Amino acid sequence: MSLQQTSPEVAVPSRFRADEERGARLGRPLRLITRLGEPDEELMDRLAAGFMAVDEPGARLARALRAPSDDPGKVTMRQLRQALADGIESVEDAPTALKDFFTTVQDTPDWVDHDLIDQGAAVIRRFGRNAADVLLQLSLIGGYRFGGPPDLLVATGGLVGDATLRRLGETQQWTVAVAQDGALRPGGEGVRLTLHVRAMHALVNETFAGPGGQQRWDIGRWGMPINQSDQAATLGLFSGVLLLGCRALGVRVTREDSRAVMHLWRYVGWLMGVDEQWLVETEAEQHRLNYHVLLAQAGPTDAGAALSQSIIEAQRRLHVRRPVRLRRRYAEERLLSMLTIFLGPTSMRELGLPMRPPWATPLVIAANVVRYHVLGRTAFGRRVLEAWGDRVQREVLRRHFGPEAAEVGQLTDRGRASGG
Repeated sequence: MSLQQTSPEVAVPSRFRADEERGARLGRPLRLITRLGEPDEELMDRLAAGFMAVDEPGARLARALRAPSDDPGKVTMRQLRQALADGIESVEDAPTALKDFFTTVQDTPDWVDHDLIDQGAAVIRRFGRNAADVLLQLSLIGGYRFGGPPDLLVATGGLVGDATLRRLGETQQWTVAVAQDGALRPGGEGVRLTLHVRAMHALVNETFAGPGGQQRWDIGRWGMPINQSDQAATLGLFSGVLLLGCRALGVRVTREDSRAVMHLWRYVGWLMGVDEQWLVETEAEQHRLNYHVLLAQAGPTDAGAALSQSIIEAQRRLHVRRPVRLRRRYAEERLLSMLTIFLGPTSMRELGLPMRPPWATPLVIAANVVRYHVLGRTAFGRRVLEAWGDRVQREVLRRHFGPEAAEVGQLTDRGRASGG
């Protein structure tokens, strides 16, 4: 059964295929990988419709959260937090919208293989610093090269100004959580945090596109604030792009590794309320979908540049050990050096980022050849890499949160976009 609700006001937003030539240029590597001929127009039509579609169980929950206190279907934030922490069964006389939301996510599809998901989590942990690099540089900053989602983040206050470092940490806390062993099994922390983010997304949609919200968001231009096509694109950035980026950095990724990582993110997408038509099984299918997503996009806006520059500036506030100034400067220069290779000169100029000599990437590749093509071919070596990855994840969170507890954004009935 579809989880989509469409907005009746607009058939197709004006962003759709607004800069298709640029999308085709950026997607040329994907086209070569997938050996794709002409674009699939049926798939493009589905992406167009997806810009106007949202997660319906989440939308019903958000409306109930925003309902007046005397509404018999009202859901309180206390009830939602209790259901997330202890299960829907712990909420006495749970309102219908809340019960329906959790009933939906507890009806696990037959295709879900939790053992394979755990394997995917182990692979991501073995990626170590490479996963953190690719997710920040290609998945996050690379995603800011297109209008729409970056404009929403700016509108909600996400990843802008002094809060940037913590917002980045919140996103990384979620990606770390879903990659822990057993975290995506029933009752796991990865499931809880994913549903937390799903509820936040639904509240953002209700705030910006619900009654009275249209004045805050241009649906005719961008589609629904957090829509199915953008969520499908984000899922591709965390799965297919993660695998491609790690390979580009010299990481050995086997077919079994690819299958397991793709299965993990397929299930995460299902938990997030992404419609099953976008939940592909294989990396090849994901690259094909990602290419069409690029064709469907609009060009960059000022929001993408503002967000990207804010992330670069945030490197100067990382919680690092002494010598603090030197370590922060190194983090900033390393990030710019790797971005210059990953994004290329044109995208760097579009985002207003200074280019740097490509010194960092060859060093990363050289280290990865030893780690993954020598050490990683043995069972012992894979255990060592997994332990290294665990240390890297803890260090990444410490750099962003400092002594504070790592967590995702707080749920409020006004909603706020997550950093991702």
